[in-house]
Amino acid sequence: MHLTYTVATSTLGYLLIARTEKGICAVKLGDNQEELVALLKQGFPQAKIQAGESPSPEWVQTILNFIGGIEPHLDLPLDIRGTAFQMQVWQALQKIPYGETRTYAEIAQEIGKPKAVRAVGSACGANPVALVVPCHRVLRSDGKLGGYEWGLTRKKKLLEIEKNNANQC
Repeated sequence: MHLTYTVATSTLGYLLIARTEKGICAVKLGDNQEELVALLKQGFPQAKIQAGESPSPEWVQTILNFIGGIEPHLDLPLDIRGTAFQMQVWQALQKIPYGETRTYAEIAQEIGKPKAVRAVGSACGANPVALVVPCHRVLRSDGKLGGYEWGLTRKKKLLEIEKNNANQC
């Protein structure tokens, strides 16, 4: 497998976007470019990985616009891999409307596995494409933020951006 990636700066810190020939395979957020690249290599140990202009500049700009509250929909080609359960959860997450949230329990119910609440949380944590599969929109049953791979500060900020811009989009 061959991956190319680019790193951009955003209001949430660094944004790493990686792609295969088929589509985006990783979107990561962080404070350190080198750590993001190391995470990419860790997630794709057999891949040939190189920095480059691809992913397309349009994809990068679309994701930056999303972070900025300008673009509510991230309809980008994906090339993600996971278990059947993870794929089911990720598809359910993509159906959560911009500016809205769901609980882990609601997602478990939606996919027909109401007792799999913790497994839904694990699938959210394994999501390889932050933002595009909006795991930041999933909360604990008590309404608290719960976990987020890229930090609760980023999750809170994303939810605030979406809430503030949902009526304008």
